[in-house]
Amino acid sequence: MFVDLTQYLWILWLALVILFVVVELLTFEFTFLMLSLGSLIGGLGGNLLGAPWWAQIAAAAVISALLLFTIRPALLHALRKGGDPTASNLDRLQGIGGTVYRDFDRGAGQVRLDNGEIWTARLAAATASTALVEGDRVAVVLIDGATVEVVPAPPPAADAAS
Repeated sequence: MFVDLTQYLWILWLALVILFVVVELLTFEFTFLMLSLGSLIGGLGGNLLGAPWWAQIAAAAVISALLLFTIRPALLHALRKGGDPTASNLDRLQGIGGTVYRDFDRGAGQVRLDNGEIWTARLAAATASTALVEGDRVAVVLIDGATVEVVPAPPPAADAAS
């Protein structure tokens, strides 16, 4: 009277493979590709070979884990191989110099960076007791949202020629 649902387990494995492939196409980070291959080889392959349901799940998990930790890092390295190594956007601001635009009050103020942008700034924790006034030089050490964390910059070295 009862239907043996394990005979239809191949449909579940096929649906899982398709779901993982669709998610992979949306994320493109190779994690779900490895899970789909593990489900295809271990789950669906085990089902077609007549393995019990628990062996199918175990094989899918083991194969997925092996692919995640062996093949995925190599694929990610190959994907990033031709990338542009130059810093962009906020990464470019790390280490840039600037001038205090508005005096710092209780560790917060405004700075004009060397690229011309004016940012809200706060002093780094190590230099929180330092008083900065308009015209002092600073260097950016961290970007936190719309605020830069700065430290006082050392005075420029005097030119030997002058």
